[in-house]
Amino acid sequence: MSMHRVLTTLACTLATLTAVLATARPALPTPLSTPTSPPTATSASTSASTPVVGTTVRTHDGVLRGTAHDGYDTFEGIPYAAPPVGRLRWAAPRPVRPWAGTRDAGRPASACPQQAGEVPGGSTDEDCLYLNVTTPADTAPRHPRPVIVWLHGGGFTSGAGSSYDAHRMATRGDVVVVTVNYRLGALGFLARAGLPGSGTFGLADQQAALRWVRAGIGAFGGDPHHVTLAGESAGGYSVCAQLASPAAAGLFERAIIQSGPCTGRPDRPFAPFAAALPAARETGARLTAGVGCSSARDTMACLRAVKVSRLLAAQDPDEQPAYATPLLPRDPAAALATGRVHHVPVLIGSNHDEGNGWAAGIIQAGNPVTPETWPDVVAAFFPDPARTRAIVHEYPVTAQNGGPVFGAVIGDADFACPTLRTGDLLSARVPVWRYEFADEHAPPLTPGTPPFPLGAPHAAELPYLYDLGGRPRTMTPAQQRLATTMIDYWTHFARTGTPDTPTAPPWPRRTVQSLTPDHTGPTLTTATRHHCAFWNALP
Repeated sequence: MSMHRVLTTLACTLATLTAVLATARPALPTPLSTPTSPPTATSASTSASTPVVGTTVRTHDGVLRGTAHDGYDTFEGIPYAAPPVGRLRWAAPRPVRPWAGTRDAGRPASACPQQAGEVPGGSTDEDCLYLNVTTPADTAPRHPRPVIVWLHGGGFTSGAGSSYDAHRMATRGDVVVVTVNYRLGALGFLARAGLPGSGTFGLADQQAALRWVRAGIGAFGGDPHHVTLAGESAGGYSVCAQLASPAAAGLFERAIIQSGPCTGRPDRPFAPFAAALPAARETGARLTAGVGCSSARDTMACLRAVKVSRLLAAQDPDEQPAYATPLLPRDPAAALATGRVHHVPVLIGSNHDEGNGWAAGIIQAGNPVTPETWPDVVAAFFPDPARTRAIVHEYPVTAQNGGPVFGAVIGDADFACPTLRTGDLLSARVPVWRYEFADEHAPPLTPGTPPFPLGAPHAAELPYLYDLGGRPRTMTPAQQRLATTMIDYWTHFARTGTPDTPTAPPWPRRTVQSLTPDHTGPTLTTATRHHCAFWNALP
């Protein structure tokens, strides 16, 4: 099995994982309308309640008309930055031009450009810098509500804020939830010498959204000085990047990192990481050559004239933000080690079986894991012979357990142990609360039958917090109780800086909280179960 083949399969597997959200509502332009126009009914009605009347809010940019539901209001497709098109492709986000009249905020705007997967049919629309607000129905509470700003995952190449229906979190937790689109792939992370903002345009978008929240969330009943920045996978790693970015100072007061440890590294490629600027520029050079702009007199003018579909076809499947840049001066792992991060409380965790989805996809793509093939499989990801031998010895494979063992290697090396390491580094500076989502019967995220039981794989915790694609997953009563507990933890953390609440099982600060149906509580075995002493000693 060649490295090229494995990484190609990995890209396909990531597409399969993100296809879980392919039932998301279609992304459509959000037009302006007159103040007397009726609200637009869309497929948003696939969520738990049916829209009944429109509702309007006056923001600093203009009036918005959203959709009122039973107990909550939604405002979708709100622009937080000018469209990054033409000369603004690969430029810092610019302010929105205010509008006259009332803008329809009753349906999501376009997702940022990406291949087909989570977004049905993909997207080639660069006019995508929009966010969505879900708020309890009373938009004028006695006290402003805490705000959770959600950054979606998708490997920095896919995803959309509108895929996450946050009404359960907003209503039960009495919080305002904001979900954000940001530029992806080469359009979000192109790096070139002399290009301002190189390698960090997507991160700059996230900061622009946070500045919008500071300026405008009060109109929705939210507290602009009580903001929690949260995300999963690439979104979780984005939170790490913002913790390490000097430009994000003062934009959020708490952080939630789900399955996106800040200590990701390029030699463990399943988890997100930051690329050194020279490596990011090499990726940019490959893209430039791939679209025929290497010999152009004005390279950037040539690149800005390339059609989005061609850029998507030419970009690397593995796009990452760049460090050693003005927005991200240091690798987040190095920033954590030296304490150069924003000092805010952090809730961080991972899933018990993070790697099983990737392992299953790679096996289903025709790469069996047997005692005979196991050394070659390991060598594809850890080409150093000494490390290969050590891993094969630490994780023996039999004829029956190849898939779960492969999944354990991926999950332990890329997620579980780096997450514990991230927590250790953070806890030396700030209050940290740790969890492991461990529902071994979590609702499946993709159709079909996997080659082995997946347990609690990457992204399995998301349906407990959000209705993905606007529809809830089928859960047992015990799983529904766990979902309620998790929402209580998350929103109490956003309100107070601690997840421990009288409505849920106690969460001691210096342990890992195992999130399991009807068995939620502290565990002391996370590090040993995931072989973290082994991985921490491996160079």
